[in-house]
Amino acid sequence: MEMSPTVKSAVMHFGEMGSRWGFNRTVGQILALIVLTEHPLAAQQIADALSISRGNTSMGLKELQSWRLVKQHHISGERKEYFVPAGSIWVLANRVFEERRKREIDPTLSLLRDLMMDAPAEEQDEAVQLRLNEIHDLLESVTAWSQELQNLGPEKLDTLMKLGSGVGRILDFKDKLFMGKTPSQ
Repeated sequence: MEMSPTVKSAVMHFGEMGSRWGFNRTVGQILALIVLTEHPLAAQQIADALSISRGNTSMGLKELQSWRLVKQHHISGERKEYFVPAGSIWVLANRVFEERRKREIDPTLSLLRDLMMDAPAEEQDEAVQLRLNEIHDLLESVTAWSQELQNLGPEKLDTLMKLGSGVGRILDFKDKLFMGKTPSQ
């Protein structure tokens, strides 16, 4: 399979971004190739397009399946396994976020809870526990907020994002309104 210059550029970039999203370069490239290709791809096609081994391709596909980002697609009359994205771009983005939360934020919250339950051993630990509590509360708030965003669905989330800084102006208006002031004051 020959990639167009545009696809090749995007695939290479997504490979570099993969490590920032929680998986390695090759897995990022495989995901990008599958997402950007209109038809299902066999593992050998992926290996050939990316110039990687068949074994590396299989391991990458298994990882993407464990993240629920790609799924197998059977083509009638074919014995090969083909792969397609496991949902829309919104669904894939939500799954990456969800997996990152499970792998990074949840263990951090668990550690913070454990540390906060310990009685301070020294005077300086009291200040440390206050900071740990602040970190915990922030992560809890961000996690709850992001879960609410994920529950909105793609259409509402898209609308919310398009509001952009307008949300800040709405909140400013609300503050003025509830403080007994009019928006023109």
